[in-house]
Amino acid sequence: MALTGQRPVAELMFIDFVGVCMDQIANQVAKVRYMLGGQVKVPLVIRTQGGAGKGYAAQHSQSLEAWFTHIPGLKVVMPSKPGDAKGLLKSAIRDDNPVMFIEHKLLYNLKGEVPEDPEYLIPLGVAEVKREGSHLTLVSYSRQVLNCLEAADELSQHGIEVEVIDLRTLRPLDFGTIAGSIQKTGRLVTVEEGYPQCGIGAEITARVCERCMDFLDMPPIRIAAKDTPIPFARVLEQATIPSPQGIVQRILAARKWK
Repeated sequence: MALTGQRPVAELMFIDFVGVCMDQIANQVAKVRYMLGGQVKVPLVIRTQGGAGKGYAAQHSQSLEAWFTHIPGLKVVMPSKPGDAKGLLKSAIRDDNPVMFIEHKLLYNLKGEVPEDPEYLIPLGVAEVKREGSHLTLVSYSRQVLNCLEAADELSQHGIEVEVIDLRTLRPLDFGTIAGSIQKTGRLVTVEEGYPQCGIGAEITARVCERCMDFLDMPPIRIAAKDTPIPFARVLEQATIPSPQGIVQRILAARKWK
């Protein structure tokens, strides 16, 4: 449909099921425009949901967004609030390249301001500073942005003013916003619900070490899910994924702040 000029939006019930159609996404959708020398466009949006927190166990709770950021030709979007979801989805549909639009299942009941303008758009590849601060840069996306904002409020009571950056788009990645914040704060912490190895935080940390090392006052910190399948038991599930309290404790333990 996309190759014939339409703009389809396909849905996968859970991102965990993407392995069934990974060949079509990674080897066909992502590559066909390149392989045909730019003679075609592929305005396809693939909507799916990921993330843990509802007790759906190992096969329905994964955060696999890093898989798709590894593939040239795909764009990857993960909003954290309703207004962003609208603006980013409308931009994704208008984009002439395939877009993975990944929604966290715990955000579906989240209430927030949504602009009524039918042409309200948020450009892909542009991060947003959700909270300004001067002591530490906290980079995240999707549901973990809410946890980071909650953690930032608590850290302010310890005299630590945290700048929270919502990536919104994982590929292309808005590294300029991250770098600008680090030049101000001198410290970086990344938070994600995906696994740590080869994750989004790992990529950001690598780029920071390559390009911003001179601005760092302490080693970067990566906070991610435990390196294990997501448990079914709720208490174990919550212990596996990042929480506001866990973020606060990790940052406070990183160094002496007084």
